[in-house]
Amino acid sequence: MDARLLSIAMAGWTIVAITARAVRAEERGPTLPDTAPLAIEGDIASLMVEGVDRFLLREIERSLDRRNARWRSDLSSPEAYEASVAPHRESLRRKLGLRDERVPFDAPEIVARLGESQAIARAETFDVFAVRWPAFGDVHGEGLLLVPRDRSPIADVLVLPDADELPEDLAGLGDALPAERQSARRLAESGCRVVVLSLIDRRLEPRRPPGRTSGGAELSTREFLYRPAFELGRTLVGYEVAKALAWVDWLEKDHATNGARPVALAGYGEGAFVGLFAAALDPRIDAAIVSGCFDAREGMWDQPIDRNIFGLLEEFSDAELARLVFPRPLIVETCLGPELELPGRGGAPARLRSPALESATREIERAREAADSARFGRKPIHVVVGSDGRGPCGSEDALGKLLDALAPGTRLAPLGEAPRSIRAVDPESRRRRQIHEIDRHNQALLVESPYVRSEFLKNLDTSSIESFERSIAPYRERFRDEVIGRFDLERSPSSPRSRKSYEGEGWTGYEVVLDVFPDVIAYGILLLPDDAVAGDRRPVVVCQHGLEGRPQHTIGRDGFQHYSAFAARLAERGFVTFAPQNLYIFRDRFRELQRKANPLGKTLFSIITPQHRQIVKWLQEQPFVDPGRIAFYGLSYGGKTAMRVPPLVDEYCLSICSADFNEWVWKNASTRSPYSYVWTGEYEIFEWDLGHTFNYAEMAALIAPRPFMVERGHFDGVAPDETVAHEFAKVRHLYAARLGLPPETCRIEWFVGPHQIHGVGTFEFLHHHLDWPEPGRGNVAGAGSGSGGSGR
Repeated sequence: MDARLLSIAMAGWTIVAITARAVRAEERGPTLPDTAPLAIEGDIASLMVEGVDRFLLREIERSLDRRNARWRSDLSSPEAYEASVAPHRESLRRKLGLRDERVPFDAPEIVARLGESQAIARAETFDVFAVRWPAFGDVHGEGLLLVPRDRSPIADVLVLPDADELPEDLAGLGDALPAERQSARRLAESGCRVVVLSLIDRRLEPRRPPGRTSGGAELSTREFLYRPAFELGRTLVGYEVAKALAWVDWLEKDHATNGARPVALAGYGEGAFVGLFAAALDPRIDAAIVSGCFDAREGMWDQPIDRNIFGLLEEFSDAELARLVFPRPLIVETCLGPELELPGRGGAPARLRSPALESATREIERAREAADSARFGRKPIHVVVGSDGRGPCGSEDALGKLLDALAPGTRLAPLGEAPRSIRAVDPESRRRRQIHEIDRHNQALLVESPYVRSEFLKNLDTSSIESFERSIAPYRERFRDEVIGRFDLERSPSSPRSRKSYEGEGWTGYEVVLDVFPDVIAYGILLLPDDAVAGDRRPVVVCQHGLEGRPQHTIGRDGFQHYSAFAARLAERGFVTFAPQNLYIFRDRFRELQRKANPLGKTLFSIITPQHRQIVKWLQEQPFVDPGRIAFYGLSYGGKTAMRVPPLVDEYCLSICSADFNEWVWKNASTRSPYSYVWTGEYEIFEWDLGHTFNYAEMAALIAPRPFMVERGHFDGVAPDETVAHEFAKVRHLYAARLGLPPETCRIEWFVGPHQIHGVGTFEFLHHHLDWPEPGRGNVAGAGSGSGGSGR
């Protein structure tokens, strides 16, 4: 056949193929087979976020029943009771991140310059000293010590002020508080030796990397220190509990030498929040007052984020903490607590309100139920209510009850004259020292974290693929249960609904909605190549958008050029594609979902993962899908999903992480790097204790031995090339050196470009591992129609 005839023949074949394709596209109905019509109007993404919000609020309400089921205390004797609650204490210790050994010390240091008086002030019956003491690592507790003069103290009391109060305020140095609220002074006048611990404040400031003079998120000091601590398995609350208990350690030593006396704790606001945990954990504290804080914790997600404690509500609210104080006396003072709003200019928006009397009373009654049913005759929970729960804290009634619990018959002394200042103190220098020490401790943990992760993975057996699969299984379970978080719920029937919504060059697009849990749906866009024929089972690529994205962006709709319309381009190459709507959209709305999930021991991915399970299950049931060849490919936050969902959805035969892979723990916890999330508005991004469990190399190990690829633009602002290469080298070593997998199983493609889909090496990777010919290299229709492609 000459060239002219060949050209005419090829043109004819093309016309026939185009005509056949057009007929098939037109024949496709308004819904997919075996699906109901999708009748939802409006923004489905918004409806999805609303539904997840309702689901999480309902789960928060149900946490009370789960807590009740977990607590089975033995009330037959004090000894039996202590033994029965010991596991709860250990669990609380882990949740607070109390992992750092406290530093023993012989005596607190008096803070004074050479030639200065040791005392900073003197009252009629007591002296005041500025003191500090080692707590853990290189971190110190710091505050004021009030020592009775000319008499032996009747008790030692640790006073914890609110975060925005100074120790000087409670000691009577200055007029920031009325005299009747100066609880440390009142207790010292009554014969107690008192230490007032300085807490980290809530001051709002722009936080920037060193050397930057503009930009950055406006964070409270507490949130600034909370962020890296949380990523490294610590909490700011836990740090402050450790400072308080380090003082109790010294008291125990001091009492052994100089005679025992009772030990008590009195906290207000943030100090009460910290103090209740301290008293619950340490039976050496003989009695405690908590003022302006005791409440049900179901609303903690709306409070300052530094109070976020992963999984707390599954086991503890304030009633359960009170049960850990029992049978020691606990005085609950319902009073006007700190009230504030944090505006959310980069930091987490938050509100702090006084506990409503009704709510506090219900929680107190829950705590009393166990105490009242005890057989050893103590009624240790005392309640002080003034002005319907809105009176001032540190009332004479509350302090008097504490003194009577410590030394029966002791009464609160009348107010004396205020202490007289001897020399000036510098609270600002103390504040800066405290911030610096905790920041340095967090950064030291970050430096040590790779070694901790290496020890964590010591049970991994790479002697064979079979041994690896067996040994990695427990790590996947731990990732699922302790890092991502799993709802112990059966998924709903999917009840698929669909509608034809888009047409492109060679494909037809359907919107699809599936049910997952009550109020939780999965939503996305399915693209079917027009050249597919009956019985043709195609590989699928699930194409995941990034932060504030939508499935439409992956098919070239509504701008967002960095997606390079990759779902549509892959459909043009013959792949079936599905672009799910992920939860990370609508800014604070989705970030609040993370806030609500965390106290349950859950995350956004506790919802996203079952959404993907439902999507994959539905895809596998479709007659045009090869169930063994379903791949995952995500950009940016979609790349974050690529590291977290495929480890738990093993039906994904491979995973591609684009524009996200890097040294993730460093990116979240560093207060030196300009790339760090510490400086940005993504306050939901921090995940509990990833630093000591699963960085991205360890997450990739959970995907292995399935194929894995990274797509990286040299000018991507996520991280510098060297940190991406550093983390990827560990993955490559596992795949190639330890598991002996072929080189094409684990790849990285570098390209000259920004934060975007490149779609060159990754497309080749998909064609290879999904056993699907690249355009121009074979007959596409019907290719690779068997199941179980090479990606499995």
